[in-house]
Amino acid sequence: MCSDASRIERPAGPGPRRPLAGLTPIVTSWLAVCVSLTSACAPRDTSDAAGGSYEFDLPNWSEQVALREAWLERRHEMLLPMMRQYDIDMWIVVNEEFHDDPLTEYVAPPRPYAGNRDMFVFVDTGEELRKVAITGFSEVNLKRFFESPDEPRPASEVLPELYAAHDPQRIALAIDGRKGMTRSLTHASYQYLSEIMGPEATSRFVGAADLIEEFLDTRIPGELEPYRQLVQLTEIIAKRAFSDEVIEPGVTTIGDVRRWIYDAMWEYRVSTWFQPDLRLQRAGRPNDTSRGFLAVAPEHWVIEPGDVLHLDVGISYLGLDTDWQKMAYVLMEGETEPPAGLRAAMANTNALQDALTSSGRPGLTAGEVYDATMVVMDAQSINAQIYSHPLGNHGHGMGASIDFRAARRGDTARQSRRLRDGSYISIELNTLTPVPEWDGQEVYIMMEDPAHLDDRGYHFFVPRQESFYLIGGRLSR
Repeated sequence: MCSDASRIERPAGPGPRRPLAGLTPIVTSWLAVCVSLTSACAPRDTSDAAGGSYEFDLPNWSEQVALREAWLERRHEMLLPMMRQYDIDMWIVVNEEFHDDPLTEYVAPPRPYAGNRDMFVFVDTGEELRKVAITGFSEVNLKRFFESPDEPRPASEVLPELYAAHDPQRIALAIDGRKGMTRSLTHASYQYLSEIMGPEATSRFVGAADLIEEFLDTRIPGELEPYRQLVQLTEIIAKRAFSDEVIEPGVTTIGDVRRWIYDAMWEYRVSTWFQPDLRLQRAGRPNDTSRGFLAVAPEHWVIEPGDVLHLDVGISYLGLDTDWQKMAYVLMEGETEPPAGLRAAMANTNALQDALTSSGRPGLTAGEVYDATMVVMDAQSINAQIYSHPLGNHGHGMGASIDFRAARRGDTARQSRRLRDGSYISIELNTLTPVPEWDGQEVYIMMEDPAHLDDRGYHFFVPRQESFYLIGGRLSR
């Protein structure tokens, strides 16, 4: 249970109001480390999962911006070759006030922009990359990265001048593609660009989807260790959520755990990009499904001994997202470990992870990796599903997805996408295994782990889960 010190009261809602243990983020002076891009904040696990406290070093806002602006310099260096690869002469990113474009914080300093309609323009002059910021307000940090006058001029003057000076044949805009990041330009902004640049320029507008995917799916070396720390913090939150610190069998509800996770994110000073979801499987109760997957558990369900729990959670920080799924078992009285059938079910999912991570290589297509993995699963008679997706700046990121749904549909466009060296992926998958101790009832073991790719395959940022998180340890004593 929770300690008496530094308690945080859970908001009112379904289930009992119980105090949460204090979370103590420790901010240290590590700006020099940030700027060097060689390491980042580090966790200090100072407890067991039964009610101690975890400390995790996090930078303040200014330190985060300094780190991200150092990354931005590297990203701008990569942009001109990418534009030429896709035959793009000019790229315009439009940011609307109170309706930020998902690219803005990755092409410009990650600061607030409130100039009604701010634009960031990249032009291949034939000799170099010209970068022009057209903003409603002058901002000193923009001058490090863009041409940005002290007295801003309107886009209706600047864009026609840029068009006349450089005569771009292909002007890329976020107007196509499958993802929100690639089709984010509003209809009003499209009309405005067309009006001020004229019909000839409008005829040269093209979609920027391929360029945006290349830009967002290309990781830079300096992001690796900060991202690893982000994954470690995600693991800390998940372990605490699925522990005796938070869950009292027979009392705690699914909603109680979800609210605790939100409170933990607040205390650690991170946010999330989707609502944390919990799933519950219980012997003798058929599993509800949704869209072909195990359904999310209702918030009013009470967690009981013998339950198998699943958590899907991700956090956002430094312009990066994680995605994380783990499994827990609630011990019954006298138990010290889950039944052997459940342990065997987890081993099946670990085998699926092994097959996938060893099959990936830069340059292979997503379909080739999927097919190779499923050959191994078929040989082992494991009922497996794979739905892995890119990670990085967005939780459902740009790049190649290794996904059973694309294979089932015969979606050759998605299956033919090639894996990029250094890219990050969510190794998301599950197996379905009959459990003898549950009278042959099938149990899903669903896992999700961020990993990065090199010429030896995929590598998890932190070690994967190979045994259930255990809840209710006091009942076994």
